[in-house]
Amino acid sequence: MKPILNRPVIGISMGDPAGIGPEILVKALNNPRIHTMCKPVVIGDAAILKKAMKFLSVPLNILSVDHPKNAIDDPKTISIINCSRLEENVTTLSSPSIDTGKAMETYILTGVSLAQNKKIDGLVTCPITKTGLKIAGSRFHGHTELIADQTGTCEFAMMLAGKQLKVVLVSIHIPLCQVAKSLSIQNICQTIRLTQDSLVHRFGISSPKLAVAGLNPHAGEESMFGNEEKNIILPAVEQAKKQGLHIDGPLPPDTVFFQAIKGKYDAVICMYHDQGLIPFKLVHFKDGVNTTLGLPIIRTSVDHGTAYDIAWKGIADPTSLVEAICMAAFQADNLSKKQREDPGTLGDPING
Repeated sequence: MKPILNRPVIGISMGDPAGIGPEILVKALNNPRIHTMCKPVVIGDAAILKKAMKFLSVPLNILSVDHPKNAIDDPKTISIINCSRLEENVTTLSSPSIDTGKAMETYILTGVSLAQNKKIDGLVTCPITKTGLKIAGSRFHGHTELIADQTGTCEFAMMLAGKQLKVVLVSIHIPLCQVAKSLSIQNICQTIRLTQDSLVHRFGISSPKLAVAGLNPHAGEESMFGNEEKNIILPAVEQAKKQGLHIDGPLPPDTVFFQAIKGKYDAVICMYHDQGLIPFKLVHFKDGVNTTLGLPIIRTSVDHGTAYDIAWKGIADPTSLVEAICMAAFQADNLSKKQREDPGTLGDPING
């Protein structure tokens, strides 16, 4: 991604303070590339971030601000909206607690509110755990559900994106034995539409080339190995073709990802979690980004967890977070351009 002239304001929620979030955040904001792409504002805990900076010997300053407009545009200064005042010893827990669970949810809610009110152009989320939210009393299972609820979004999808491969999931966190029953023409059509719209408006691809993976071996082989392709997936693809989309499928899952990596397709619509994530992480294990499609705000995230086993040991890799921040800025810039071309585009960018 090239440097952005009119850099957007990107909020970054700190994630679980007991996990690797603070560490990768400090490392990422010490990367000069970030500051050529956006104006970052952290949403988290100033004391925990200071501890991470001292622990990592990163020579940055911290400025607490009450609003993104008061952030300092300086690569040597981290501007942070301080949303919690945790005891520093939470960083030694190696697991979530009630306090850290409440804090991580507050960071997310604050970031969503700022994005909805156009105080930031996009939100990047550092890792949290479902367990952390649960023990803190949250009714949500993770980032996506929480953000969808707060923004009133009913239709959304998970995309894992990298330079070589983008995959979008029709079903996400359900047992494999339930996948076939969960598929419908409607939810596949919805995922196709969300993918198409996001690639056009947020990735700047004017005419995306989409592939839809089959569910069964060899995409069913003329219904020899299952009839989901014939009865569910193919009708959804045909509907998309009638709407003018450039789309192929259902295609054999064992070859479609190779074709996408070679440039034939801009994204692959996958029927279930591991179908998409295994090939994706084989290619983008360190630099993959999770971005939620269908939201009225831009949201990207790292594609890994809190990694309590290596937290606060100085060894966590910030690459995925760097890419997530840059991708949020890239999407915000593309959306801003689309807005200027077509004022009716969903998700108005910040002015000024």
